[in-house]
Amino acid sequence: RIMRPDDANVAGNVHGGTILKMIEEAGAIISTRHCNSQAGEPCVAALARVERTDFLSPVCIGEVANVSAEITYTSRHSVEVQVNVMSENILTGAKKVTNKATLWYVPLSLKNVNKVLEVPPIQYVRKEQEDEGKKRYEEQKLDRLETKQRNGDVIFPIINPEPHTVGYSQSSLIHLVGPSDCTLLGFVHGGVTMKLMDEVAGIVAARHCKTNIVTASVDAINFHEKIKKGSVITISGRMTFTSNKSMEIEVFVDADPFVDETRERYRAVSAFFTYVSLSKDGKPLPVPQLLTETEDEKRRFEEGKGRYLQTKAKRQAQLQQAAQ
Repeated sequence: RIMRPDDANVAGNVHGGTILKMIEEAGAIISTRHCNSQAGEPCVAALARVERTDFLSPVCIGEVANVSAEITYTSRHSVEVQVNVMSENILTGAKKVTNKATLWYVPLSLKNVNKVLEVPPIQYVRKEQEDEGKKRYEEQKLDRLETKQRNGDVIFPIINPEPHTVGYSQSSLIHLVGPSDCTLLGFVHGGVTMKLMDEVAGIVAARHCKTNIVTASVDAINFHEKIKKGSVITISGRMTFTSNKSMEIEVFVDADPFVDETRERYRAVSAFFTYVSLSKDGKPLPVPQLLTETEDEKRRFEEGKGRYLQTKAKRQAQLQQAAQ
């Protein structure tokens, strides 16, 4: 579809959350279609996880985004979907790949939202494809468990924070989950949640550097639990790490299930977003150094630095491989 002004920021760059929402919609369609391809209980595929996603190139107002999806692996209860996004300048005909993403879905019964159904297997061209897919499946399963175990943090407001501190830029957004946010089963679309997370992360980044910012990448997004219609969700974001040209922001989503009064508030989703600061000409700008004050902030900064260096090393290895 064509990118409209309400999809973009003031500089004309399409919000990363808008692209993430389109990616998730494509994944949900193809995985739901596949899970209903054989006789059995009708179901809807629910997003469980999004692997690290790099925003290779910004998309601008007036360009056409073409989103394509392919199922690349199935386990007994989950589906792996690879999604590519290509943008096209319809005035010049120029095309470019802007995003590549891997998503995991689980099929939930239309009759019972808590029942996970079996996934019809796909046919692999080569045995190696199945083996590689199984390896990715086991890795993401382990990472989801580790992420869930460290999800106890809460963001508290800071009174009169100093510029460039964590408290100065941290932000929260409260949203009532309505019918338009939800699937047929009455829980929130993963794409809706990701769009809100990107919005909060973008506010944190803009507050920190006071310039135009764009989403550069998103670390794995883990959907720990479903969010039901009628819940009030709080999306919170805080700066964790800055390099010379990038900012890492931790974002998590907490749900208050007001419809189900027996349930307490719970952590539903978590992820790390990375942003870059851009000049009016679209060129990267230096990012102000994050000032850490508490021991927890210093620990999170070092953890973020580790993720940054690991990603940088992987990228350099990929470039060397491509050059050979």
